[in-house]
Amino acid sequence: LMPHTGKIADEIAFVHSMRTENFNHAPAKVFAHTGTIVPGRPSLGAWLTYGLGAESENLPAFVALQSGPRGPRNGPLIWGSGFLPTAYQGVPFLPGSEPVFNLASQPGITPDRQKRALDCLRDLNQLRLQATGDEEVATRIASYETAYRMQTSGPELMDLRGESAATLESYGAVPGKNSYANNCLLARRLVERGVRCVQVYHTDWDHHAGIQKALEVRAREVGRASAALVGGLKQRGLLENTLVVWMGEFGRTPLSDGSPGQAAGRNHHIDAYTTWLAGGGVKGGQTIGQTDDI
Repeated sequence: LMPHTGKIADEIAFVHSMRTENFNHAPAKVFAHTGTIVPGRPSLGAWLTYGLGAESENLPAFVALQSGPRGPRNGPLIWGSGFLPTAYQGVPFLPGSEPVFNLASQPGITPDRQKRALDCLRDLNQLRLQATGDEEVATRIASYETAYRMQTSGPELMDLRGESAATLESYGAVPGKNSYANNCLLARRLVERGVRCVQVYHTDWDHHAGIQKALEVRAREVGRASAALVGGLKQRGLLENTLVVWMGEFGRTPLSDGSPGQAAGRNHHIDAYTTWLAGGGVKGGQTIGQTDDI
């Protein structure tokens, strides 16, 4: 179902012995991103930005991209900062002309007027920070400054029309469309611009019925772009220092699921599933672990 994965087989390592601890989507996603099913812990991206800092001055250090019929369950928790300051949480980019809410200036607000307003806000927040020492006030100051810079960098980043026809074809990307393909290309552009952690989510894999048709559709939506992302990072010399992790929150049973009269599907399965990794020093062209028939 994913023939394009073969093109990057020498770059990726398959791990067939993955397992997890919860068979419900929402807590399993939280576990995969934070190491516990209990909400309130920092996500992997938050820890990375906390420990390693930001490389880009004009973009957030941690971005979450979403495609599919809806966002992932427990989204704010899986890119959240937990008990760390909220400066380290992920910024979700949304499909459409306004990827970040409230980024564009309101009609009639000139750049000079906006700058004076932001300078006033900064001064007031600085007074509050001096009075309280509250890190969340520092986060608010930084968020205003990043948002101001993103008003210039954001539109250029999101506009895929400058990519070559060959690049768009390799991903299956169509400028202006909400798709996993567009988000994989956008992820490469974010990495190029120094964003520390990028998470790309594509939903609607819960095939308790009708898996033979539905899985083919989902696989077609992600296979080409996933391979193109790895290839694109390598082509630009970025793969060596960028770890790509491709996975879900759990696997599916080897046994049929679904009610009588429905096309067969598969249930949740926490004891065995597969992920693959590429780049970041991982040795490609290998498989690790195996499962039995059950």
